[in-house]
Amino acid sequence: GVIPKQHLPNYGEFYEQRHFRPGTPLENGELTLLGQTVPFGTDLLFCCQDLPEFRLGVELCEDLWAPVPPSAALAQAGATVIANLSASNETVGKADYRRTLIRSHSARLLCAYAYADAGNGESSTDLVFAGHNLIGENGVLLGESSLFSQGLTYGDCDLGLLAHERMRMHTFAPPAQAFRAIPFTLAMEGPPHLAYRQVSPQPFLPHGQQAQALRCEQILAMQAQGLAKRVAHTRAKRLVIGISGGLDSCLALLVSVRALSLLQRPAQDALAITMPCFGTTSRTRSNAQILCQALGTDFRCIDIGPAVRQHFQDIGQAYENQDVTFENSQARERTQVLMDVANMEGGLVIGTGDLSELALGWATYNGDHMSMYGVNAGVPKTLVRHLVAHCAATAVSQDLSQVLRDILDTPVSPELLPAQNGRIAQVTEDLVGPYQLHDFFLYHMLRYGTPPDKLRFLANTAFQGVYDPATIDAWLHTFLRRFFAQQFKRSCLPDGPKIGSVALSPRGDWRMPSDAEAAIWLE
Repeated sequence: GVIPKQHLPNYGEFYEQRHFRPGTPLENGELTLLGQTVPFGTDLLFCCQDLPEFRLGVELCEDLWAPVPPSAALAQAGATVIANLSASNETVGKADYRRTLIRSHSARLLCAYAYADAGNGESSTDLVFAGHNLIGENGVLLGESSLFSQGLTYGDCDLGLLAHERMRMHTFAPPAQAFRAIPFTLAMEGPPHLAYRQVSPQPFLPHGQQAQALRCEQILAMQAQGLAKRVAHTRAKRLVIGISGGLDSCLALLVSVRALSLLQRPAQDALAITMPCFGTTSRTRSNAQILCQALGTDFRCIDIGPAVRQHFQDIGQAYENQDVTFENSQARERTQVLMDVANMEGGLVIGTGDLSELALGWATYNGDHMSMYGVNAGVPKTLVRHLVAHCAATAVSQDLSQVLRDILDTPVSPELLPAQNGRIAQVTEDLVGPYQLHDFFLYHMLRYGTPPDKLRFLANTAFQGVYDPATIDAWLHTFLRRFFAQQFKRSCLPDGPKIGSVALSPRGDWRMPSDAEAAIWLE
């Protein structure tokens, strides 16, 4: 096919309208080229027969700079890849503008954008051409050539991702213009592989220490602002937090103190309660108290062991039978204590559970699953760790920094089974799998609707040399099985702030029946 240029620049160094006229509108045309009759016009959309998600639209140079570029209608008509053949000369600062243009345009159109620029073969009588080639995808630059370099620029585009984004966002109205579908085929051989695309094993985090620090500050501010609004609205006198000495409750307490600071209230208005029982170790118990002292919050210790033993006697549960009832009784007793103390104090129970636990259902129904406001509900476990590490690195006191670092070094555990020789008997990641993998699955499945086969492919790429394919398969099966089976817990979640693009609130992003079947995902 042959596509004419639609927008001809006639300003500055450009004077194309002296010799040419815009090729618009040109529809249903044909011309003879190299002895063949080929489609000609501005209504061409090239559709790959081997890869249905690959639909190519073409525009030329200045078309991209126009207020309403041809690529907008092409994308509305279904083009997932836009190619631009450009002869854009170089001036100081133009490369930055061009880069921004490709990023923003690919994001706005939810497309891949391949921009091929004229290079040093052009005349330098009055202008210099740098051959600035760019490949953008949904706001991200996948490939870019250095100015004045030669050769090809490569990038791996995820057309399935783009197709999902377009299904999710219903702002793509049908175009007024009709397009002709021009079929073509590609010779694709061998299994899929990514030659140029990096797959991050930590998709919830940006690259670079500075970007990560800024992201952490933004998230902490969002959590604190959300909680501060709820505290002001309810006129709560105290914030009641169950503090275990683990990561999640640590972050919830840090956020609570920030929220109180926003309201110009003292840290003592946060009441942290540690409730040791059969599985509590001296390390976590000590860290809980040291953390509260370092933050200046109120602190109480309530031993729930006698109450749980009495409950066992009431329901006929033998202490030696350390089953799910043995574990959940402790979690529900802790929640009862927190709720009742909150009533006594005129306070709010602050939930500590995180996004990863919600996805896996790693919480006791109506136990730690329930609170009056869940500040961590939008934060996955891998990000919880980075947030606490950021707080440790920026802590104003050495005592606070030290205790946060020790909490980071403590294995993640619910501590519901009796400790063994003073050590934690339950390690969560030994039971449900590495949170690094589960958060990876969670991000790609919810954010981009990635199916299991593609999840395996992406995970094997991201974790090559870290986890073997069999391990990834096993934990993916666990993730999918638990994600579907545990929806009933997510269907009755407390309020909590949405933090990122992946969220599980039944009132917002994630509306799923509690009896949905996982069978087709597990096959």
